[in-house]
Amino acid sequence: MNLLDAAAVFAAGVAAGGINTVVGSGSLITFPTLVALGYPPVVANISNNIGLVPGGVTGAYGYRHELKGQRGRLTRLASGSLIGAVIGGLLLLGLPAEAFDVIVVVLIIIALVLVIVQPRLQKWMLRRREGEHRPQHGGPALWVGVLLAGMYGGYFGAAQGIILIALLGIMLDDDLQRLNAGKNVLSAVVNGTAAILFTLMWLFADTEIDWWVVLLIAAGSTCGGMIGAKVGRRIPPLALRAVIVVVGVVAIVNLLA
Repeated sequence: MNLLDAAAVFAAGVAAGGINTVVGSGSLITFPTLVALGYPPVVANISNNIGLVPGGVTGAYGYRHELKGQRGRLTRLASGSLIGAVIGGLLLLGLPAEAFDVIVVVLIIIALVLVIVQPRLQKWMLRRREGEHRPQHGGPALWVGVLLAGMYGGYFGAAQGIILIALLGIMLDDDLQRLNAGKNVLSAVVNGTAAILFTLMWLFADTEIDWWVVLLIAAGSTCGGMIGAKVGRRIPPLALRAVIVVVGVVAIVNLLA
């Protein structure tokens, strides 16, 4: 990795950390960047996942005021995130690399569609919430949904946050900013669990990880998570979605080339 490549990876980490905190699709910045720089897709995905963990932690910390009173609910839901992340991570490590190349293209397309429809999804969520009261913890249906989102996040992770905020908004009766804070915690649990699993497999099963990439993305995403928690809401949503979609399309082209 030369200095220019390192700068690109760090900058992608900053962008991803901020986007993950505000929206939840930062991997659509970092993953395509790594693929474009020549890293094998599975190596890029695993290294990216581990590198984004500090950004998830700082993003969740930045929303600490909105997290007040949510400990019981998030503790319950985090168990689903943890189990799902382990299953998703094992699928990533167990399936052939060729399968990942195909599956990830489909997942990126799904992620891009979610990014595009997010505004309408949020409006639909708000309409459904009017005059409705739901259980404080969302019931078994929400736990299963969080488990499935954790599997998605453990396997790839792009737009995991959008899936989570949609689930939380539909199933819980709470302010969207508080739900976004909860989303950041659950995403951090998924990424952190998958990162531990991947590190253990690196130690004992020769799983390939590029630790320079991890370090650069970790440094960048830490900064980005703090920035996202403070000023990320000022970024025009349309511009942010446009950048994510363009980067995602580039990723698809690179993977299919």
